[in-house]
Amino acid sequence: MLSERARATLYEWVKAESLRKHCEAVATCMVHFAHKTGEDADLWEAVGLIHDMDFEQYPSMPEAGPATTALAEAILAGEPLPATLPGHPFYGVAHLRETGWNQEVLRAVLSHADYSGIAPVSVLERTLYAVDELSGFVTAVALVRPDKNIASVEVSSVKKKMKDKAFAAKVSRDGIRHGADVIAMPLDDLIAEVIVALRSNATRLGIGGV
Repeated sequence: MLSERARATLYEWVKAESLRKHCEAVATCMVHFAHKTGEDADLWEAVGLIHDMDFEQYPSMPEAGPATTALAEAILAGEPLPATLPGHPFYGVAHLRETGWNQEVLRAVLSHADYSGIAPVSVLERTLYAVDELSGFVTAVALVRPDKNIASVEVSSVKKKMKDKAFAAKVSRDGIRHGADVIAMPLDDLIAEVIVALRSNATRLGIGGV
């Protein structure tokens, strides 16, 4: 299965439990949406698992621009690449290309980074973009609750925390809102679906309660 191969790659590249759990959370959301839309759940889970595979080792995120876009396009075109890449997600995608992952996967991983110049177009790409930041934010909301349980998280509690700029400050609220636009869903509906998805895998994600 692609998801098993992707999980092995994730665990090879990422040692931090927090980043592993984030990728598992995104993968869980991807499976949820794949089932809702009749898409390939194994493929979608795989993409969720490996979308941040290089972030621990190569956390730098280059500025958007012609050079960055040209590099992304070169990866997709199968062209030779420089020995040194600008950071996430380029090292990961280069490795995925070298190990035989297809264009659909490469494009999806590139497209979740705004600065890559590869816009999320397919339903796979748009879903990954929409759930990436939001799944992390909803997880953070669950973890600060007294019971640390996603079961007690509601849309209203997520929206309230979004207004608190000090909470999970690194998570872009504009990015979350833009994700809802990209997937063409009302923000409240997207949040609700992500909560349902994360509840389905709460124990593995560490948000099943204390």
